[in-house]
Amino acid sequence: MGERGLGLIGAPNARDLGGLVNRDGQRLRSGVLYRAGALGRLSDRDVDELAALRLAYIIDLRDRSEIATAPADRLPVGQNPEVRHLPVFDPGHPVFTYVSAVLMGHDVAAIAEVESSPEAMDAIYRWMVADRRAHTGFAGALRTIADASGAPVLYHCSAGKDRTGWLTAIVLDLLGVDRDTVMADYLATNDYSRATHQAIMDAMRARGRAVDPQRMLPVFEAREEYLRAAFTAADERYGGVAGYVRDGLGVSDDVIDAIRKAVLDGSSR
Repeated sequence: MGERGLGLIGAPNARDLGGLVNRDGQRLRSGVLYRAGALGRLSDRDVDELAALRLAYIIDLRDRSEIATAPADRLPVGQNPEVRHLPVFDPGHPVFTYVSAVLMGHDVAAIAEVESSPEAMDAIYRWMVADRRAHTGFAGALRTIADASGAPVLYHCSAGKDRTGWLTAIVLDLLGVDRDTVMADYLATNDYSRATHQAIMDAMRARGRAVDPQRMLPVFEAREEYLRAAFTAADERYGGVAGYVRDGLGVSDDVIDAIRKAVLDGSSR
């Protein structure tokens, strides 16, 4: 798929969806859609790189409680992209809070009871497909991409893996990208973020905290079975992603057409 990473030191999982190709040989335009993790740890150079993207919209999928405990997103001065807060969050699944706390280097002892098994992550991916609160956030994100009419949009959550990963899968499916390619993009998070995850665990050890990789890795990693759980839920409940978007999210065909027009290159490779 080529190197699409933005090279941001403080957000290593940030990358451009441009360059991917759908089943009809149409290429996604570069410079239109970007996926990322939270932007609160960007370096000054990273902020300059972000400024060069000239973003029109930033979609933040985090809950206000997550935003309040994390460093504020560092955005280019003077450009004023419109930030839309569209939370996809369930307090009944504290893994969201757990991931944010770990990424920020906070003491996670207070939420040590969180279930961080693969089965718990599977449940979260199914929840993202089934829950009305999640529907509202993802629907708003799709409408924002349509509203942008091809102007650059960046969307993110905390790690840029789960909520951002499922939103990316939705968009790519709507654009006609095959599931193998969607899965490869999802799993690429592991390559972009591996060094960061190791650094977090090393820092926790240095502060005398117990670190159990077998406990943390199911939360840190993008795993094929997680995304497959979401696809399976969409297939079982709605007959596929298209039905999920139409009947679950309530997004009209006009919005989907606007996304395709904005993101797909009209020519084939």
